[in-house]
Amino acid sequence: MSEAQRADTVGFIGLGQIGAPMAARLTGWPGGLIVHDARPDAMAPLAGAGARTARSVAEVVAAAEIISVMVRDDNQVRDVVHAAVPAAGGRPVIIAVHATIGPDTAAELAEEVAGTGAEVVDAPVSGGFMGAQSGRLAVMFGGSRAAYERCREPFGCWADLIMHMGPVGAGTRAKLARNLLHFAAFTAAAEAQRLAQAAGIDLRKLARVVRHSDAVTGGPGMIMLRATTAPLDAGDPLREILENVRALAEKDLTLALELGADLGVDLPMARLALGSFAAGLGLPETREPAR
Repeated sequence: MSEAQRADTVGFIGLGQIGAPMAARLTGWPGGLIVHDARPDAMAPLAGAGARTARSVAEVVAAAEIISVMVRDDNQVRDVVHAAVPAAGGRPVIIAVHATIGPDTAAELAEEVAGTGAEVVDAPVSGGFMGAQSGRLAVMFGGSRAAYERCREPFGCWADLIMHMGPVGAGTRAKLARNLLHFAAFTAAAEAQRLAQAAGIDLRKLARVVRHSDAVTGGPGMIMLRATTAPLDAGDPLREILENVRALAEKDLTLALELGADLGVDLPMARLALGSFAAGLGLPETREPAR
């Protein structure tokens, strides 16, 4: 840690389900921690752990060099930034937005505050409450390399993966792609449960199998091996591996669809997966998609 980083005071605005445990892991930060939330009771545990509390966003910004913002939505983020810039008084503060917001909001705010000394970056997180509590969040950072380097040490108190995704806005776009996978997988899980229930399977036992095997394989992320979604070249060293994955998927999805038809369970996610699985790997189809 550089001397400048050691001297930075960190501010944290928004102490909800994820923000509170993130901030709690900063209570021993060498430069000190100052926190603010609209609910005084949310600040009390952090005050007891040694953090300073603030009555307003402006009070946080006046005291800190790096300000983490974990509020609910775009409008609240805008309100924080608009209150923060005058309070910074031209000082070079970094305002890091951890909330999931619109894909253009951070870039618009960064442009709006350019030349004031303040720098808006987007640094959304993945890993939920459990990751925040254990200090194992992943951060998708969008902003200047200098801001990234400045933030890495304090963010490392609550994250164990901090990726510089590109300029402002890249972090949010990465988060939206990540969450597309997350929630589409939840929809697929619900469909799998309907099929299993109709087949007389104990859903809790099935859930244990899913969590166990995903922990071993890495879940959907294990197939994200390539730097492009373009068609796979014939000589690509991954081709043989992915052709085997395609064959297994097409066989198993076909069998699941047949079971669903026998049991009268509609499986739209399975049909969609069978029809687009090969293309997603950059490979040609080997059979006609299920109708």
